[in-house]
Amino acid sequence: MKFSFANPTQIQFGQGQIASIKELIPKDKKILMIYGGGSIKNNGVYEQVQNALSEHDWQEFSGVEPNPTVETLNKAVAIVKQQDIDFILAVGGGSVADGSKYVAAAAKYDGEGWDILTGKHQVTAAVTLGVILTIPATGSESNGAAVITKAATQDKLAFISPLVFPKFAVLDPDVMRTLPPRQLANGVVDAWVHICEQYLTIPSNAMVQEGYAEALLRNLRILAANFSQQDDSWRANLMWTANQALNGLIGAGVTQDWATHIIGHELTALYGVDHARSLAIIQPSLLRNQIVHKKAKLEQMGRNVFNLDDNEELAELTIQAIENFYHSVDVATQLTEHGSDKSAAVEAIINKLTQHGMLKIGEHEAITIEASRAILQAAVA
Repeated sequence: MKFSFANPTQIQFGQGQIASIKELIPKDKKILMIYGGGSIKNNGVYEQVQNALSEHDWQEFSGVEPNPTVETLNKAVAIVKQQDIDFILAVGGGSVADGSKYVAAAAKYDGEGWDILTGKHQVTAAVTLGVILTIPATGSESNGAAVITKAATQDKLAFISPLVFPKFAVLDPDVMRTLPPRQLANGVVDAWVHICEQYLTIPSNAMVQEGYAEALLRNLRILAANFSQQDDSWRANLMWTANQALNGLIGAGVTQDWATHIIGHELTALYGVDHARSLAIIQPSLLRNQIVHKKAKLEQMGRNVFNLDDNEELAELTIQAIENFYHSVDVATQLTEHGSDKSAAVEAIINKLTQHGMLKIGEHEAITIEASRAILQAAVA
């Protein structure tokens, strides 16, 4: 266990905290507020931001998609460059936060912004940004990662840079009141898989990281069990759990996986599957494919998260419990968006994985292209 951990994002948590951006953003900053489809104008968030920024110089950019595309985001990049914007305020869920990170980095680069995603350009500077979170799920509001789609080629890639950590993140659970059940279920599942990608690998003896990961997973089990009985406490606990799932702490110094995300991204890019739902589709089949490598941690999860008794089938029973957890919030564990040709869907995804160089993935690099094919064959209905 050897690591360097720092999370520079200031968290403003609780009801009414949107007003705090008045003091968090200096008055001399020229602000671009970036948001999505306009739901913030119906749930009171836009008005709160407007009031908080009454003494600031700001303008807005809307239309960021649920899976943000470089084509849309480049329009915001042009505004930042042309208008000398020096602060970006992302108001939305993980997609808006991710997209704003791309804008912040691409605005400081003279080349094609997609170079950041392909690795051709390493981020060396970024516009300062802050986030007002409206959908708890990704944890993007306090980490340095972003996932961006190129619609023209159906590519979905990620980049990570400490330079795009948000300066602050406002987490007001009240903004969740108007979210539909599908988005809340996605938040539960997304946070769950984020934890699993850092936990379901190999035993580490990292007592803090493993114990905290298990506590967060138990939180999500309780939230799922009470999904139909949401109140202020339920919303606050989901928002905070989803944040803690991917703020870097539980992954510090331990082996991580992320293969479920790598394969799941291709489902989203090709078939428009919600990000969280792509993870639920892939993960159970991946765990079964890799059960030899993950057996010890699956058994640990079975005992400590699901309260299962020790037996020879504990690893498989844990995978079944994970599937039941997804089903309990009406999230499917098989791909149905591919149409009728299963083999064509599998090969389309395999072609994308090959194109992106994902030939050996997972914590042991044991998920070869053939293993990915077997996982997909099991995951596609």
